[in-house]
Amino acid sequence: MGVASYLVAATPPRLAVGGITIAIPVLAVDQGVGVAVGGLLASAALGPSIVAAPIAGAMLDRSRRPGALVAGAGLVIAAAYAFAAFLGPMPAWAVAIALIAAGTVTPFVFGGLSSFVTEGIPDERRAYAIDALAYNLGAVAGPAVVAAAAALGSARIATIVMAASALAGAVGTVPLRLHPAAASPHDRPSFLGTIAAGFRHIATHRPLAVITWSGTLSQFGSGGLAIAAVALSVARSGDAGEGAIIVTSFAIGGLVGALWNSRRPPRRSPEWVMGWGFAATGLCTVVAAFDLGPAWAIAAIGASGLFTAPSAAAMLLIRKQQSPPALRSQVFTVGAGLRAAAAAAGAAIAGLAAGVGAETLIIAIGVVWIASGAMLLAYPKHAPAIDGSVDP
Repeated sequence: MGVASYLVAATPPRLAVGGITIAIPVLAVDQGVGVAVGGLLASAALGPSIVAAPIAGAMLDRSRRPGALVAGAGLVIAAAYAFAAFLGPMPAWAVAIALIAAGTVTPFVFGGLSSFVTEGIPDERRAYAIDALAYNLGAVAGPAVVAAAAALGSARIATIVMAASALAGAVGTVPLRLHPAAASPHDRPSFLGTIAAGFRHIATHRPLAVITWSGTLSQFGSGGLAIAAVALSVARSGDAGEGAIIVTSFAIGGLVGALWNSRRPPRRSPEWVMGWGFAATGLCTVVAAFDLGPAWAIAAIGASGLFTAPSAAAMLLIRKQQSPPALRSQVFTVGAGLRAAAAAAGAAIAGLAAGVGAETLIIAIGVVWIASGAMLLAYPKHAPAIDGSVDP
């Protein structure tokens, strides 16, 4: 496994998942079933991953062929999205079942695949910088590809393109040749025991608990940004469309930061990078609340995105270093599931709190990011890695 082969395997499914949440609502509107149904279907594609995360992680930790599980998950996602493309001729309830199936296996290609990245990229810092890049590429390219496909063809074609992307990821997984966990089958507890051990380790191992809750809290801010950006645009210019530009600037900033981080990963301790990265994102977000011209908020939020990839890569590195090999995939999938749930909750809370004022909402989101960074002050100093690695 090299950098190119990992990106070929990891980016397409993340692109597909990032794009489907836009493609499905647009398709629902095109087919006359309504935006509300489209929103519910998009939730069906993501919601189950929260519940399925510990199960997926335990399966990967116990499997002798984890690569087959990741590839199989990509095939399920591809088939579900292809089926969903025929919303209209196919009833919404049938499409919902297909998307729920896709959401159930999504943890395999998100946190699950992340837990194997160091197998072929020996430098751990660079490995997780590359993984963060794959996430950012998917987050930016997914919506962009959907927008282009919908504009040039239709929302149905856009959805099929997302299915094809998931299929490409499944095929790209095969050459990775992922290796099973180090533990012997005779040394492992039962399946439920493995899940219980994973939750216990996340909750009681202090270094991991600190970065898990910090990473989860940060996503409340990330999830609420789109709502706050729209509210800010309406308050200042009366044009809700400018909110999309602000959110896009955050995504572009994240991608630029990921590209830079993949070339020059910081050599400071990962807990320092994670804490200060979250705090810097929050400070730039707070600065965006000041009304210093039409381009100010776009520039400030774009700058805030620059720090997200280095801090995310540092978080992934700590997850790996503070997890025993037999529980690593579960730690990654549960962490990813908690962050997804927090992002969804952040969006909901921001929507309910929109009446407090756009600037106040932006500042609150920035404070959440700063608070998540401050939580790293509780990280134990000089905590040794427990996975047997030595951080250079």
